[in-house]
Amino acid sequence: MKTPAKFITLLLGISLFLSACGGAQQEETLSEEDIILTYSVGTMVADFFATQTALVTPTPASTNTPLPTNTFPPPPTLANTPLPLATWTPVPVFFTATSNLALLPTVTGTPPTATPNTGALAFGCNNSALVRDANYPSGTTISPGEEFTKTWKVQNTGSCDWQYNYLMAIVVDNDFDSSWNHLGRNVKPGDWAEVSVILNAPKNDGTYTGSWRMADSGGNPFGATLSVTIVVP
Repeated sequence: MKTPAKFITLLLGISLFLSACGGAQQEETLSEEDIILTYSVGTMVADFFATQTALVTPTPASTNTPLPTNTFPPPPTLANTPLPLATWTPVPVFFTATSNLALLPTVTGTPPTATPNTGALAFGCNNSALVRDANYPSGTTISPGEEFTKTWKVQNTGSCDWQYNYLMAIVVDNDFDSSWNHLGRNVKPGDWAEVSVILNAPKNDGTYTGSWRMADSGGNPFGATLSVTIVVP
């Protein structure tokens, strides 16, 4: 603050000097220059003190503005909602019954003809098997009362010879009024021969069947059954 003090002292000195000059010449009229100079010095002094007053006037302390407080949103309220319980749904279980029995194959077509046990047809060492019909196949039409001779081809399947006096034995005659002759020759095992019966067709219309078997000399039947079926119109 030394510079302002010197400046104030200088201004006061100028003012006193002007006053002294004014006192010595009280009666003299101030010139226009003096008036201006005096006014200027006064103005400068007034401005100086105003400036100094402004300089020394304390600046009010700044007001500390509090910083805004961080405001946090309230925590959400959690609803205590119970969780749904798991439900158990029974699942049906199916079991397929399995049988240990083996399925038989399906039979298609014409079933085979059963083969008879020719051994059971034997009598002693004698036996026979039908080879084929020699004439008058099954279902042949014969006139009422007509005489005809039915013949079959047979094989000796026994273990002994057929004798010449072997003959036929009736199984079912069915009104045929049948008759026959002796075999007429010997037939060895494995060989074949033709045997016949003499028949008369019934006089009434219809279908008729007759059956015979071979027989030894004592009349004991053996071997295959020999049949004939005719139609009488």
